[in-house]
Amino acid sequence: MSRWKPDAAGRLMQAAIELFDEQGYDATTVAEIAERAGLTKRTFFRHFTDKREALFKGSEELEHLWLEGIAAAPADAAPLAAVTAGFGPVAEMFAERHHFARMRAGVIAANPELQERELIKLQRLAGAIKAALMRRGVSENAAILAAQAGLTVFHVTFARWVQQDDPRAMRPLFDASLDELRAITAP
Repeated sequence: MSRWKPDAAGRLMQAAIELFDEQGYDATTVAEIAERAGLTKRTFFRHFTDKREALFKGSEELEHLWLEGIAAAPADAAPLAAVTAGFGPVAEMFAERHHFARMRAGVIAANPELQERELIKLQRLAGAIKAALMRRGVSENAAILAAQAGLTVFHVTFARWVQQDDPRAMRPLFDASLDELRAITAP
């Protein structure tokens, strides 16, 4: 068993998503994931606390990119404009991961425990976005509303994006979802 090939975490994530897709989340063991990746269980636990984390590891990168986009928004940007400034970097990140994201979405949709975990991660992201907006001087209530609106646009867009075949379609789908949100909230 070769333990010295690069990107052990990535290989474990790929093995996990393949096995979850093939045989179901509940039927897949950590030992099977490690074996598929050509690694040991011990190596698995160096990278992940449990098999769920093999699906959720990328949430830190998502948050980092989104917050960088907010920080790069013009100082006078409205709260929602600052939030949506993170859509570009997020869309770029996901363009390279379309196949994985599609499989991951299917695994999560089939498992209530994973759906709950996904919602928890999304709410943590909303809290980080809210905090970033408040650092920009946005009031707490406006920051909450903008963060939740941005997260809703992300959630709807992501669901639409994984259903289609173009990895680069996320950015236009963000724009379309944001336009729809504006249309339904216009007086």
